[in-house]
Amino acid sequence: MHVATTRRHYKGKVYETTLLRRSYREGGKVKHETLGNLSHLPGHVIELVKRGLAGETLVAAEEALRVECSLPHGHVAAVLGTARRLGLERMLARGPSRERDLCLAMVCQRLLRPGSKLSATRQFALTTLGAELAVADAGEAELLAAMDWLLARQARIESALARRYLSEGGFVLYDLSSSYLEGRKCPLAALGYSRDGRKGKLQIGYGLTCSPQGRPIAVEVFDAALHDDKTLPPALERIKRRFGIERVVVCGDRGMVTEANIATLKQHGFDWITALRAPQVRALVESGELQLSLFDETNLAEIAADAYPGERLVVCRNPQVAHERARKREALLTATEQQLTQVKASVDNPRGRLHDKPAGLIGERAGRVVNRFKVAKHFQLTIADGRFDYQRKQEQITAEAALDGFYVLRTSVGDGLSPQAVVRAYKQLAHAERAFRAIKSPELEIRPIHHRLEDRVRAHVFLCMLAYAIRFELEQRLAPLLFKDDAPLAPADPVAPAQRSAAAKRKAANKQTEDGLPVSSLRDLLDTLATLCRNRIRPHGSPTSFNQLTEPNQLQQRALALLDVNPNRP
Repeated sequence: MHVATTRRHYKGKVYETTLLRRSYREGGKVKHETLGNLSHLPGHVIELVKRGLAGETLVAAEEALRVECSLPHGHVAAVLGTARRLGLERMLARGPSRERDLCLAMVCQRLLRPGSKLSATRQFALTTLGAELAVADAGEAELLAAMDWLLARQARIESALARRYLSEGGFVLYDLSSSYLEGRKCPLAALGYSRDGRKGKLQIGYGLTCSPQGRPIAVEVFDAALHDDKTLPPALERIKRRFGIERVVVCGDRGMVTEANIATLKQHGFDWITALRAPQVRALVESGELQLSLFDETNLAEIAADAYPGERLVVCRNPQVAHERARKREALLTATEQQLTQVKASVDNPRGRLHDKPAGLIGERAGRVVNRFKVAKHFQLTIADGRFDYQRKQEQITAEAALDGFYVLRTSVGDGLSPQAVVRAYKQLAHAERAFRAIKSPELEIRPIHHRLEDRVRAHVFLCMLAYAIRFELEQRLAPLLFKDDAPLAPADPVAPAQRSAAAKRKAANKQTEDGLPVSSLRDLLDTLATLCRNRIRPHGSPTSFNQLTEPNQLQQRALALLDVNPNRP
C-alpha cells in the first residue's frame, strides 16, 4: 500500500487528490486499486500515513526525545569565559594539568556559589563547570592538594598581574583587613579587633595590593597579632623585589602610613600619599599654620608646615561631610543626655534605685551611659554620694565642630602632581575598600575560614583574591546591565562628592536599560544566566545522545555579547 497524489487541471484551476492505493501485479501488468480517499484529512495526518507505510516507527511527540540531563550553563560560560579572557588559566600554568583545572574550578565556584571545599566537590556536578574542566569527580583531598600546588605559584601569578596593571612611577593602593576563622589550631590566628563584628573569634589579617583602578594585584596573609602598620614593609619589599618596580606612589590610610613606615618608604625610594590624624590636624590649627578662615571661599588649598619638612600638605573641606558629622554628633549627644537625665532622676528621686547610693555605684551607671555612644569626652560629670549632675563641654564641642569636614593629605610627591591630583589619588583608596567588601560579601564569602594549616589559609585567601579579579572584570563588562554607572562623571572639583551620570540616574529610576532590558545586580544577572541550560537529549531508539542549549532570551544574549563569550565554547 502507498499514498498517491494526483493533480488535474480544469479551467485554469488545479485539483489535487490524495488516495490510499494498493499496487498488485496481474497477468504481468501492475495495477492499482484505490482503497480510500484521504483528501479530506489534514496535511500532517497524511504525512503520518505516508511515513507509517514507509516502515517508520512513529511515537508520540513527548516520547520522541528524552532529556537525560539538564545542567545550568550560562553563568558558568560567563565566569569561566571571562577568566580565560583575562588569561588566568595560563597564569596558573602554561600547560594543561589536573591541578590547574582544579584551581580554576575552585576560583570560578566562588562566584557561582561559594562554600567549603567539600561543598565545591558537590557543586561541580550540579552545573556544567565540572564537565567543562573535567573535575566533576574531584574529591576534597584532591582540592586541598591543588591549593598547595597553587600557593607555590602565587608569587609568579602576582608578578604577572603586576606587569599587566602596575606601571613605573604610577600609584599603588594598599590596605589591610581581617576575617575570622573557625577552630583554634591555625598558627596565624589570634584574638584582636574584629572588623567582622565577631567578638571572641580568632582571626587573621591580610593586606591587599591593588592597581589605581582597583584591580587586585597581590595579597598577603599576616598573623592577626601583627599591628596594621607593620604589614606595609613586606608589601613594599614585594613591589620592589618581586615585581621589579623601582618607583611607585603608595596610597595608604592614616593607620597604615605611620612615621616608621614613612622612613621605610624613603629607604625604598617610594613616594606616598596619606592623611593626617585628627590630633595632627588640630596641632596645625593651634600653631596657626592652618587658617580655617581660608576655607570660607574655597575648599582646597596647599600649605606648608615646619613639622613636615620637604612634604606637601593639601587641606580639603567637604561641606556635605561637615553637615553629616554635625548632625551625627548632635544626635549622639542628645541620646546620651536623655539617658543621663534618667540617671539623675534615679539619684534625685527618693524612690529611685540610685537614691542615697555611694558615688561608685552612681559613677558606674553614668559611665555606661556616656561610653555607649562614645561621647564621654564631651560631658562634665559631677558625682558624689547621693548626688549626680552633668553638663556639656560646649567649648570643646565647638572646637571639634570647627574641624568638621576638614582633612589634610600628606604627600612626598613633588610639584609634578597638582593638589587636585593628590586628592583624586587618595580617593582611589576607596577601590581597595570596595575590594574588601566584595571579598567578604555573600558572592565570594571569604569567611568563615575552616582551614587550620597555615599554607591552606594563605591559599584560600589567594583563591578569593583571584575570584575577585574575575568579578571586577565581570562588573566592568556588564556595567550597562547593572546598577553601576558605566559612564561616571569626573567632577572638576575633586573634593566634591562624585555625581552619577544622567544615564545612570535614569537606569536607577526606571530599573531598565535604554533598550528596555531589566537592570540587575551582578548576583541576579548570574542567576538569570544560570537558567540557560545545557541539555543532553537522546532520540527515541537511538544509542547516542546530543547536547543542546536552551534558547537564550534577549537579556542573556546581551550579557554574553558584552562578555564576548560563546556559550557553546566558553
